[in-house]
Amino acid sequence: MSKRLPLATVLLLSTSLAAPHAWAQVGGTSNTPTTAAPGAVPSTASGNPTQDEAETDQSPQVSVPGGGDDIVVVGRARANVTQTAPQVVSVLSSEDIARTGEGDIAGALQRVTGLSVVGSGFVYVRGLGDRYSLALLNGSPLPSPEPLKRVVPLDLFPTDVIASSLVQKSYSANFPGEFGGGVINLTTKTAPSESFLSVSGGISGDSYTTGNLGYVYYGGRSDWTGFDDGTRRTPGPLNDAFNSGNPILEGADFSRADLVAIGGSLVNARTSVLQRVNQMPMNFSGNITGGTSVDVGDVRLGVIATAGIGNTWRTRSTLQQLSLNADLSGIPQTDTTRVITDNRVVVNGLLGLNAEFGEHVVRWTNLYIRDTVKQARLGLGTDENRVGADILQQDTGWYERQLINTQLVGEFDFGDLDVDARGSYANSQREAPYERTFRYVRTNVAGDPTGDRFVNDLGGSKQGEASIAFSDLNEDLWSGGADITYKLDPKLRLGVGYAYQDNQRTSVRRELLFRANNLPLAVQQLRPDFLLADQTLQAYSIVLLETSAQDGTAAFDAGLTVHAGYGQAVWQPIDPLNVTIGVRYETAKQSVAAVDLFGTGNVGQFNTRLNNDYWLPSVTATYEIQPQMQLRVSGSKTIARPQFRELIRQVYIDTDTNRLFQGNPSLVDSQLWNAEARFEYYPSRDDRFSASAFFKKIDKPIETFSSIQSSELTTSFATAPEARLWGVEAEAQKYVSLDFVSDALASRRLLLLGNYTFTQSKLRVDASDQTLVNGVAQAATDFFRNGAPLTGQSDHLVNVQLGLEDKETLSQQTLLLSYASKRVTTRAGVPGQPDIYEHPGFRLDFVAREGIRIAGVDSEVKFEVRNLTQQKYREYQEAGDRKIYYNRYDVGTSVSLGLGVKF
Repeated sequence: MSKRLPLATVLLLSTSLAAPHAWAQVGGTSNTPTTAAPGAVPSTASGNPTQDEAETDQSPQVSVPGGGDDIVVVGRARANVTQTAPQVVSVLSSEDIARTGEGDIAGALQRVTGLSVVGSGFVYVRGLGDRYSLALLNGSPLPSPEPLKRVVPLDLFPTDVIASSLVQKSYSANFPGEFGGGVINLTTKTAPSESFLSVSGGISGDSYTTGNLGYVYYGGRSDWTGFDDGTRRTPGPLNDAFNSGNPILEGADFSRADLVAIGGSLVNARTSVLQRVNQMPMNFSGNITGGTSVDVGDVRLGVIATAGIGNTWRTRSTLQQLSLNADLSGIPQTDTTRVITDNRVVVNGLLGLNAEFGEHVVRWTNLYIRDTVKQARLGLGTDENRVGADILQQDTGWYERQLINTQLVGEFDFGDLDVDARGSYANSQREAPYERTFRYVRTNVAGDPTGDRFVNDLGGSKQGEASIAFSDLNEDLWSGGADITYKLDPKLRLGVGYAYQDNQRTSVRRELLFRANNLPLAVQQLRPDFLLADQTLQAYSIVLLETSAQDGTAAFDAGLTVHAGYGQAVWQPIDPLNVTIGVRYETAKQSVAAVDLFGTGNVGQFNTRLNNDYWLPSVTATYEIQPQMQLRVSGSKTIARPQFRELIRQVYIDTDTNRLFQGNPSLVDSQLWNAEARFEYYPSRDDRFSASAFFKKIDKPIETFSSIQSSELTTSFATAPEARLWGVEAEAQKYVSLDFVSDALASRRLLLLGNYTFTQSKLRVDASDQTLVNGVAQAATDFFRNGAPLTGQSDHLVNVQLGLEDKETLSQQTLLLSYASKRVTTRAGVPGQPDIYEHPGFRLDFVAREGIRIAGVDSEVKFEVRNLTQQKYREYQEAGDRKIYYNRYDVGTSVSLGLGVKF
């Protein structure tokens, strides 16, 4: 059974804390009007517009590769972007995003049919993991600040800077070939036609964190801003040692006195001592956005700028267990209750400049996002390698993620000829200085003089340890492209395009252990800051031992260079039929190489070189049964590449799950064959119904598997021989006017929106199949079970929105229900064990938005209640009536109140 953390126990380590034109793909350029001025307090359009009115200016802003100002398929004029786009798309406008009330775009996207969000903002499309989805910003790729991912986490993007989000699930050649499940294209806000300034702020809290017990550590004075004040700067002696080209070990390069001196430079009580807070504070956020446009001669110049900050607290009391038995019987190998408190600070800024002249637009967008997590963890548990003993572990960490993007786009309309060009530079960084771990052991042995007390002898003898790590990741991404389209006649449009992308990533993680010989019992019982105080280090010759020097993978360089060209045609052979056909040729060189920091010459075995080229065809046909009803069919071939971190054997600790991850240099690209048929019905501009069936065959899908060594769970990756995925989707949206009820409700209407996705996937593994793991061929059946589902795939996804809104003023009240059935997170760590599942379950939210006037100023009040069902997080193995919980914790119900004013 798990152990709770009694206050008497944690007192040892705690002190009390006092108080480009894309084939008429989708619409929108910077000069396309939106439903509301960017950053403005939105209002709902009055009444239901006529068809002619709807065709004029109600399209959301969308900027995609080859995207332009046409939102219609050749020869057709409709207002609904989802209907007119030649591919299967969903578009969330700024109004759609605002209705969900979500603070980041990942939260809003989970309301889209077939999408689910896993972990820190990674979007799964139709049950396919994040490796099978592609995220773009204004049509350009983005680097990721996550060590385990090449896909950028979408919870980085506050909804304040996003004008719309497009999700395209059927492939077209103008998008990159790495398009397994779909593409998510975020379009940032652009300069408005009228000047405005809006200011908003809010406070929030949740039932599990706010006002309740949590743990923090002091850190620096400016931590609340997400920026370190120098407290965590790498000290000079350690920095010199890192740059010496030698592992930090006692020997010819470093004497014992040197190591004691380096350890002394790491004395930093502000990052070492956990403090108990009996009443955690509330969350707060603030944002300011302004924009204007002016005419200078024949050129219209526009500018928009936004800046925001959000500071949130989250405490989880997690139960984490491991079992070594195939049937999960007996006492768990490890059983720990760990309290984790995260203080997350997100700072963002956007500066956009537009120039419009004639039918041409030049747009320069600059985006800055900084996401910092200050984490404190305290765990108490047992390990059967130390029968009868209790283990107390404290961890402190500071994780900085940062994204900078600058992008220049030109869209030039010369009548029948359109030319689009774009160039972008993006940089992502992740720094994690002073990741500290302290482990104390209480033996509970009667004859042990300290058997009833926690001790840490720093001796590497299972009687405790202390470690510190410094991590740094940097990735630069340059990209560019050009698209040329020509309207041959009203029913045929041809075009070509070129795209270039170059990613370069460097990642370093240096970890050190503190080691001592024969510490006195009194010293072994000291709390962390005293145990590693300068006087203690000097008195007992406590030295450092670099563990990252042992496997040769302390650092790696990675790169991906892609050149692509495509041709595409949009053709209307007969009036009711539109056909989009294209092919993309893509070459890619991907490399991941361990950096030989110490000149050992033993790191070549960890390197990967992938050099591939592909022809990627796509075709979509849309047949209009009648003006409001149509049928689509599509087919394509796409790819999915292994992510950088999955190709290097460097061990990485994921602080969310407290697990170790290790890559596999033998991974290869996956290839997908995709097919879909879809029926759509649009009875009016605001109402819609669709139903579709889809199928995917995946050659060499990359799957996760786990192993347990010395009571530690390590997750790695391998290619399965093949997988098949199929499913069905249905979505319906209906507005119901309430004027028939009473005159008092004449301006009100109901929103009824629901979508459902059913997905099935199966791995296909034969006894003769093999897979490569670290260059060694092994039986695929040792890692994968024939017929098992893909990791991350839920059989059922449901979203329901029930809303009441006013057609003349801003007044919305919306209930949002979401459900995701259980899905595999990783394969079992022991042969014969069941897979490890997580169960997101039901979640019910309520969002209310009300427009008011304060002192003559237009204002918006927003009230939200999240997780009314109090759904818990559960990740587990199950065999009969026996369960092993890898992670289980309460999420709580959160409440927020916000106010925004527009001048």
